[in-house]
Amino acid sequence: MSELFEMFMVVCFGISWPISIAKSIRSRTAKGKSIIFSFLILAGYVFGIVSKLCRGSLTYVFIFYVINFVSVSIDIILYFRNRRLDIARERA
Repeated sequence: MSELFEMFMVVCFGISWPISIAKSIRSRTAKGKSIIFSFLILAGYVFGIVSKLCRGSLTYVFIFYVINFVSVSIDIILYFRNRRLDIARERA
């Protein structure tokens, strides 16, 4: 039962990342984004993944940690792309 609640928690967090990614793609700016926040969230998912691996509890919940890790990584990549676009716009 605890795995079910853990899955709900990770899924709820995970719903926000596609929304953030879409906003980053549409806005084409890094303004208003906190890269430190994103890296802290990414670190949290890394710790969750490592915890699952160390305990040997690779259940269906593990895939949600991986999906969220990938999503946050994409959002971080978009942050740096958008930051370059911001710099280019300021120079122009």
